[in-house]
Amino acid sequence: MQKVATGPTLQGRIGQFQFTLRRQEAVTGFLFILPFVAFFVIFRVWPAIQAILMSFRQWEVLMPEHPYIGLNNFRELMNDDLWWLSLRNTSLFAVLTVIGNTLISLAAALVVIQPIRFQTLYRVVFYAPVLLSVSSVCVIWSWILNKEFGVLNYFLSKFGIAPVPWTADPNIVIPSLSLVTIWWGFGFPMLVFMAGLQAIPEHLYEAAKIDGANAWQRFRFVTLPLLRPTILFVTVTQFIAHLQVFGQSFIITGGGPGRSSYTVIMHLYYTAWRFYRMGYGAAMAVALGIVMIVLTLIQFRFFGRREEE
Repeated sequence: MQKVATGPTLQGRIGQFQFTLRRQEAVTGFLFILPFVAFFVIFRVWPAIQAILMSFRQWEVLMPEHPYIGLNNFRELMNDDLWWLSLRNTSLFAVLTVIGNTLISLAAALVVIQPIRFQTLYRVVFYAPVLLSVSSVCVIWSWILNKEFGVLNYFLSKFGIAPVPWTADPNIVIPSLSLVTIWWGFGFPMLVFMAGLQAIPEHLYEAAKIDGANAWQRFRFVTLPLLRPTILFVTVTQFIAHLQVFGQSFIITGGGPGRSSYTVIMHLYYTAWRFYRMGYGAAMAVALGIVMIVLTLIQFRFFGRREEE
């Protein structure tokens, strides 16, 4: 008997159609993310690679050639007193600002998620400073912190407190700049904490109430443990951002008094764009990137261990 050739079965045609559909969806998704990927590679990845390569060369703008010098830029950096001073100032600023930002933004989030009157207005007011530019914030706070005419010292004088040299005292200039930055930037982590708080199941709080837990115990044993991933995200992103502080110290204090607010990015700016030592400036950028990676790993290690416990 002669066998009659038959076409593909219905199941085979359905499978082929599903495969084609999935392939079209994958292509469509790739086309959607292609602009961002291209932007990221061109303006993020490629400059980072170039900076790493420059850090191993004596790259000065006015030199016709840029000879390879190995680790000499990094050896010079390790003996640069201004680098260590700026790193210390930047680290202190980052620690104070991250702690303050985290605590204040979490407290603000706990307030604005409550069913209170004018809830939306409070959210808008708390978030509004984030929309300001760094130059606007610095000009405003330069007047607020002015020793002679500042609004802050005016209110303190009503309580009999002598005028405080907020930006002229080497001992308090970093906390003063941290205060400015906290006011400016706590709105964004507040939104992140709001999302984290709203994701906590309500039945956990109801079970804690039934067990007799008060408000503090519910916050300590229910809210905080479930917020650890959110806290990790906030602290990591804030540390990375505040280790790159530049505008606040550059505009308000100019790195003073006596370089007490001189930061790493200011040192990099003066080295690369004032003295045109691009290779040495690139070495600073690479070293700062390594510091960020180490601090990020420490935070992941700490919060990851706490979460496992």
